Parts: sequence; C-alpha cells; structure tokens
Amino acid sequence: MTHTIRPAAIADAAAICEIYNPYIRDTFISFETEPVTPEQIKHRILDITASFPWLVCVENGQILGYAYATKWRTRAAYQHAVETSVYLSPDAAGKGLGSALYRALIAELQKLPVHVVIGGIALPNAASVALHEKMGYEKVAHFAQVGKKFDRWIDVGYWQRVL
Repeated sequence: MTHTIRPAAIADAAAICEIYNPYIRDTFISFETEPVTPEQIKHRILDITASFPWLVCVENGQILGYAYATKWRTRAAYQHAVETSVYLSPDAAGKGLGSALYRALIAELQKLPVHVVIGGIALPNAASVALHEKMGYEKVAHFAQVGKKFDRWIDVGYWQRVL
C-alpha cells in the first residue's frame, strides 16, 4: 500500500466527515452525539491548524484517515500539553495507517514547544489502547462512567507520552 501523509486542507472537510460521522452515529468512541457537517470541519481545521498539526493519510486520491492535536486545557500552565486523536476509515483499519499517522503527528509536535501528548480513550477500545501503547503512551488515568451515550455509561482512560 502506497500512501501519503500531508497537512489537512479545507477541501478535505467532506472526506473527513465521511470518516468521522460513523464514529459519532454508531459508536461511543466519540462523545459527540450529532453528525458534523463539512462546514463545521472546515472551521475545526482552521482553528486547530492555527497552532497545531492536522494530518491526513491519502491513497490514490482518497483520504483514509486523519490525526490532529488540540490544546489539552486552556490555562497558561498547560500550554505545553496537547491531546491527540486519530480516526481511520473502515477500509484502512489494520493496515498500519494509524501508526503512520501518529508517527507523523508526533514528529510534527516535536518541532513545537510541546512536552506531553495525551490520548483520551472511551473504554473498552482494545485497538486504540494498543495503538497508543505502541506509540509509547502509558496509561495514567481511568475515569469511571464520565460519559453517557446510547443510554450507557462509558469509562474514559487517559494515556500520555512525554516527548
């Protein structure tokens, strides 16, 4: 499989929605409850890329996944910590693209004054836990029943990596 990882562009918004909305509609992986629109994703891309990377993985002109970083918290002392996310299309799962995206994202973050990367994972999610641990993240927290979706209470674990 030949793929390219590049910065996300506004023109990618619809394809990103196609990847992300099934996670919203069909899983508890995302705590969003309403599908997002391309216009909303355009605004998110602009907001995030003003400070941090948002990358897409492309093969034969099709976006197969994406990864980005956002502020961990807004208070000044947290300025060197970010939260990372990665999402893949069903066709891309199990092909190493999540790892490739995270490696590229972490390489970009290492160019910035970022000291800690944090991944929040709705549990259970063995694939996401395995990906984060493969990338050198270590579990540091577990919050029980902090989210509710599909009439079910959901735990969230946090993994971090010091860069």
